[in-house]
Amino acid sequence: MPTARESLLDAAYAALAARPWAGVRMVDVAAEAGVSRQTLYNEFGSKEGLARALVRRETEGYLAGVSRALEEPGPTAGGGVEARVVAAAAWTVRAARTNPLIRAALTGCWSERLPAPAGGVPGQRGARSGGAGAYADGPPPGPTELVGRFCDRAMAALEADWPKEDLPELGTACATAARLTLSYVVAPAEPEDLTRQLHNAFAHAAHRA
Repeated sequence: MPTARESLLDAAYAALAARPWAGVRMVDVAAEAGVSRQTLYNEFGSKEGLARALVRRETEGYLAGVSRALEEPGPTAGGGVEARVVAAAAWTVRAARTNPLIRAALTGCWSERLPAPAGGVPGQRGARSGGAGAYADGPPPGPTELVGRFCDRAMAALEADWPKEDLPELGTACATAARLTLSYVVAPAEPEDLTRQLHNAFAHAAHRA
């Protein structure tokens, strides 16, 4: 059974799908989640706090999907390091296409419909404060941090299958893959083009190694 916090975030996401964030009312979010408005304010402090928590949840869910793809690329992806990166890239493009919050976080382009992060430098972590469940953290990760975390997860998942002495080449290839993937989020093209470019990046890295 979901916690009150998860129910509130689910209700906020559903409300955002139906109307611009400016038109989302806290009282309606609380009612949809089946909790009191006081519970909502205890959890998030304000509408801005709810927005930050919602975007952070969606970006963390996206990164969890990156990790899953790197570990288990799927039966059609084939084997090898490149296939796992291709799977993570495909997940990124798909998530950005279907979830406007993930797309905005990856690109830094927040439309008027969305709860643009505010109250600090994008990607800067804040601290928890107040009572149980209360948050005063900064905005969720921005594009630079998300690219970095994509690279970190790719390195962690792939380094065991790469010669130890050539890990710098793997790091370069992972960084290239992350930025190529982000370019396809910003300007979508044929998936085969992204797959080919990713294979080329890792083939180049392997050749240099």
